[in-house]
Amino acid sequence: MAKSINPATGETIAEYEEHSAAAVEVTLERADRAFQDWRRSRFAERAALLLKAADLLDERQDRLGELATREMGKRLVEAKAEVAKCAAGCRYYAEEAERFLADDVREGPAGRNFVAYRPLGPVLAIMPWNFPYWQVLRFAAPAIMAGNVGLLKHASNVSGCAIEIETIFRDAGAPEGVFQTLLVSSSKVEAILDDPRVKAATLTGSEPAGRAVAAQAGRQIKRTVLELGGSDPFIVMPSADIGKAVDVGVKARMQNNGQSCIAAKRFIVHEDVYDDYLRRYQEKVEAMVVGDPMLEATDMGPIATAKIRDELAGQIRRSIVKGARLVTGGAIVDGPGNFYVPSIIADIPLDAPAYREELFGPCAIFFKVPSIDAAIDLANDSDFGLGSSAWTQEPAEQERFARELEAGGTYINRMTASDQRMPFGGIKNSGYGRELSQEGIREFVNVKTVMVD
Repeated sequence: MAKSINPATGETIAEYEEHSAAAVEVTLERADRAFQDWRRSRFAERAALLLKAADLLDERQDRLGELATREMGKRLVEAKAEVAKCAAGCRYYAEEAERFLADDVREGPAGRNFVAYRPLGPVLAIMPWNFPYWQVLRFAAPAIMAGNVGLLKHASNVSGCAIEIETIFRDAGAPEGVFQTLLVSSSKVEAILDDPRVKAATLTGSEPAGRAVAAQAGRQIKRTVLELGGSDPFIVMPSADIGKAVDVGVKARMQNNGQSCIAAKRFIVHEDVYDDYLRRYQEKVEAMVVGDPMLEATDMGPIATAKIRDELAGQIRRSIVKGARLVTGGAIVDGPGNFYVPSIIADIPLDAPAYREELFGPCAIFFKVPSIDAAIDLANDSDFGLGSSAWTQEPAEQERFARELEAGGTYINRMTASDQRMPFGGIKNSGYGRELSQEGIREFVNVKTVMVD
């Protein structure tokens, strides 16, 4: 039995019966059968489906946004924006997929030589709760446009959102089996991934979950894409527009109640501007309104679950014991809900949890550095490599950050963000493979060489 619990109140929203083994078998058989037809569909048919899905996302934005806010606690304004982003992603792939997957003519021996991009089959998506729509649609839109079919195993606390996504595709006219939601616990994933009808998997989630899925898929010789979180640096140099870097830095850390894989987590600030930057940053953090995520005036809603909130509190507490300095915050809010005060810690010792671990919640970590060399070295001294942001007006420094920061993406004078037009993914323990853009749609296809004499 899966439960959706409102993290702002602690009240149970709904309970969902887990799919039985027989129901899972029916779902897999339906997906396999649907793929045999969908793989032969025309791009125009696939595009029509995604364009209709985009229209439905726009039409249902208010209701879908409210559901996400109730299930995982993000502010309503952010939830609605997420739904709008999903609609844009669907339209993007409806318009661009045929070009991305067109036969690629190559030079070769006499005759006709080209590379064809052919679908693989049912793709299993194991998705997290923090962006309950966008994480799914950024997989589903390219997979379906490529001729694959989708199977969604969503986080159990956002089962309502998972069902709504399947409803969107069904109401948009998707043939039976092209996109299906599996309401199953994590313990059932192994058997589903082992099933020969499932041809590939994508996972966004924790590092341990990624290792488990990658190992299992490797035994079955199945392709995977993994996005496993990060501890992204946000570097501020003396030439930066400090006011803008503060405003964007607070948003980059505290968006989605601090629960974003690509949130700015480690603020690495040059000593010449460190005190000024930290002072301004602290003022904005302390002015944040913590409360009901449905209200427009709220700046910070609850953390998705009490367990995640308590893990964050423990990481901060242990870091302070090791010698880190609490600048502000560092406390659980009394009363109902999973609220945590927006926080800042600084002077992090090497052996403190905050130095190596990802802090998944509203806490910024500050470091002072004397030079660009020290900034780059500290930014790269991480087990993660998802995103990175650097703030400088100096072209030479911009070039160094772009080339030397070890991450899947570097954003100069702007916050890290996913965009359907650009590939998204990480290196190191942040995972492998890419989502979005041309690179994303080509992850789950057979890159097939064809040579005709």
